[in-house]
Amino acid sequence: MLGFLHWKKRDKDTEEFYAFFKNILGFKPRNVDLYKLAFLHKSKSKEMHHGIKLNNERLEYLGDAVLSAVIADFLFKKYPYQGEGFLTEMRSKIVSRANLNRLAQKIGLSRLIRYNRDNPGLYKSIDGDAFEALVGAIYLEKGYKFTRHIIIDRLVNIYMDIDALATSDWNFKSKLIDWGQKERKKVSFEVVQVIAGHRKQYETRVLIDGAPHESAIEFSIKAAEQLAAEKTYKKMFNTPK
Repeated sequence: MLGFLHWKKRDKDTEEFYAFFKNILGFKPRNVDLYKLAFLHKSKSKEMHHGIKLNNERLEYLGDAVLSAVIADFLFKKYPYQGEGFLTEMRSKIVSRANLNRLAQKIGLSRLIRYNRDNPGLYKSIDGDAFEALVGAIYLEKGYKFTRHIIIDRLVNIYMDIDALATSDWNFKSKLIDWGQKERKKVSFEVVQVIAGHRKQYETRVLIDGAPHESAIEFSIKAAEQLAAEKTYKKMFNTPK
C-alpha cells in the first residue's frame, strides 16, 4: 500500500534504518512501511487519492498520547510519595519538545527523517515530532506493553538522567522575571507566530525593555514562554545548556 516509501536494497539509508532498530530499539520491524511513514515529514508529503496527503502527523498525534501515558505511569511508580505538582512538572520536562529533540538527535533518529532540506530552519520541532510518530508506529504494531518497554527500558533509562531532571531548574520564566524586577528591567513575552497543523504550535519571544531576545516553539504558549525564557537566561548568564 505504501510501496513508494521503500528504499533500494543495500543502500546507505536502508542500512541505517535497520541498524537503528537493531542497535537502539532492539527489535526488527515487521511493517517497515509504517515506520518509514513515521519518518516522513509533512514537507515531503505524498499525495494520495482525493487529495489526501500522507505524512507522519497522524502517527505523531497518536504517539504523543501514548508517550504521555507511559511517562505518567513511569513517574507515578518511580516517585510514590511525590504530589501531583511534582509529577506534572517532571512529565512536562521529559516530553517537552526541546527534550524530545535532544533525545531524537542522541539516538540517531534525526538522520532517518525525510523532509524538504531547502529550508531546514523552518522545522524546529521536526526531531521531536518524528520521535512521537515513531512511538505511534510501535504502538500500532506492537501494542502498549511492548511500547512502554521500548520507551522506558531502551530509551528513558539509557539516554535520560531522570534524577538530574528532577533536581534541575525548570521555571526559568520566574527566574527571568525576578531578575528583571531586581534590575528594574521589564521582562515580557510575545507570540511571534502561530504555526498551523493538526496541533497548533506557538513561537514566542522574550522581550527585555522591549528588545527582542531568544524565541522558542512549543505546543502551548506557556511551554514556549518557558523554553524561550530558559534559552535567554542561559545565554545571558552563560550557564550550561
